[in-house]
Amino acid sequence: MKMTSKYTAQMIGNRLIVWNIKEGIELYSAGFYGKPIGVRKPNLGDEFRDPSEISYFEGLYLLENKKLTILDEKEEKVTKKVFMERCNKQYMNFENKMYVYRYLRNLGYIVRPGLKFGVDFAVYIKGPGLEHSPYMVQIIEQEGKINPIELVRAGRLATTVRKNFVVASKIKKKLHFFVFNRYKP
Repeated sequence: MKMTSKYTAQMIGNRLIVWNIKEGIELYSAGFYGKPIGVRKPNLGDEFRDPSEISYFEGLYLLENKKLTILDEKEEKVTKKVFMERCNKQYMNFENKMYVYRYLRNLGYIVRPGLKFGVDFAVYIKGPGLEHSPYMVQIIEQEGKINPIELVRAGRLATTVRKNFVVASKIKKKLHFFVFNRYKP
């Protein structure tokens, strides 16, 4: 389903909530944006009975694409500048992470939070519920270095959960991906 209308989300504390259940369903159906509050793994066939929560990355992406209006706690419209300030307070290195998020979304990938894997993003080709995410992506600072122990740890985790570990970094204004394929014995 292609998104053609504008949706509304409200900042509540450090969360971004889509109160209108129909809008939450449409956002999820149109690109796996957000998920109902309290539901770990929603399926497209499931009825959404509760408001949805979308990530700050999803919120900014939809805002930039003129698909989302963001309101503050007082239900006043939030500008992109004000929302970016909130994002930068909420996430360390937000702008580099958003750059990677935007790049992957524009290529057609489904990008979800990767916290349960200890990385920035879990990336899907088809979408959650349709497949397991084949990639876990960690963003490192521009010209950043990665500790060899952390690299081995991430590689072992990726193999255990059957995913490819990807390191993304913006070097000299160009995005680079380093993919470590999981070992299949």
